[in-house]
Amino acid sequence: MKRFELIAPCHFGLEAVLKREIIDLGYDISKVEDGRVTFLGDEEAVCRANIFLRTAERILIKIGSFRAETFEELFQGTAHLPWEEYIPQNGKFWVAKAGSVKSKLFSPSDIQSIMKKAMVERLRKVYHQNWFAEDGESFPMRVFLLKDEVTVGLDTTGESLHKRGYRKMSVEAPIAENLAAALIMLTPWRGDRILVDPFCGSGTFPIEAAMMAANMAPGMNRTFSAMDWHHIVGKKIWYNTLDEANEMVDLTVDTDIQGYDIDEKAVALARDNARLAGVEGMIHFQKRGVDMLNHSKKYGFIITNPPYGERMEEVDLSKVYSVLGQRFSMLDSWSMYLISSYENVEKDMKRKADKNRKIYNGMLKTYYYQFIGPKPPMRKRADT
Repeated sequence: MKRFELIAPCHFGLEAVLKREIIDLGYDISKVEDGRVTFLGDEEAVCRANIFLRTAERILIKIGSFRAETFEELFQGTAHLPWEEYIPQNGKFWVAKAGSVKSKLFSPSDIQSIMKKAMVERLRKVYHQNWFAEDGESFPMRVFLLKDEVTVGLDTTGESLHKRGYRKMSVEAPIAENLAAALIMLTPWRGDRILVDPFCGSGTFPIEAAMMAANMAPGMNRTFSAMDWHHIVGKKIWYNTLDEANEMVDLTVDTDIQGYDIDEKAVALARDNARLAGVEGMIHFQKRGVDMLNHSKKYGFIITNPPYGERMEEVDLSKVYSVLGQRFSMLDSWSMYLISSYENVEKDMKRKADKNRKIYNGMLKTYYYQFIGPKPPMRKRADT
């Protein structure tokens, strides 16, 4: 089996969650940086990481790294990488994205253009041809420049991993699926506990929770770029990994997962998305405002993404958070976890969070407020 160094980008502030996921899959971590985790694996790891990781954005095969302070150094460094090991003669190849932080080279378009020329130069010499049709499979590259250190990765994923395949339509300002999964994983919630999202929108939090409860791999119902790269990852490995994912699913688990929203269209969308995800029988969606938030049982969890004000200017945020705080105070022994960029969350809720975690939702700085309730009593063991 081939051995690779694999790079998994993620949301800034959630590297520890992704690291734990990768370790749980059985792979060794080689580096953790802001916004990405690098680990070691074989061809099977490419498949399993794409199919099973809930919090990553994509999986890149690291082609190499080098220092470059000038465009000439960028060209030469790129031309020295072993592109022929990955790109066949008819392959379509390009630099899909270039990012630069604290580096002398900072123009994405120039970086992309020069690297493409360097790749062509290398492949011309290897394949002994001056022109490439590029009418075969696609091989998109991604490059990161950090303090003049260039890291080049081959994108095995294609569409971002947050595209699970179940959200065909969404409401305004939805939360990304992989971010929702990571936020759930930052809580003690497990599939046998109560979970309510009173601002469910298109249903992302409840659906991701239900998929976790059912042990359903997030990538089992979609395709990936590397599925067509038979010289890198064989078809059989993909088939075997998908078989593994299907065998793990258990839709018989007993859950109490609920999603509310005041918008009837949002609730209808959420139901459709849950059906597409295959977990519609595990979630109860209902049209209901936050002022009707209640539950008869103890020790439940509220995990939610309330309005921030971003692209939703007409919402009275002070009132929304005030009512949420009032309703939460009536839920004896519950915990609440909410992500928001709104600066008066604690003031309007009249309660200080037990923990607060800074997370970047795209370029937007948000905070994950954690109001932690008591642990439920230990269950008595059945007599044997």
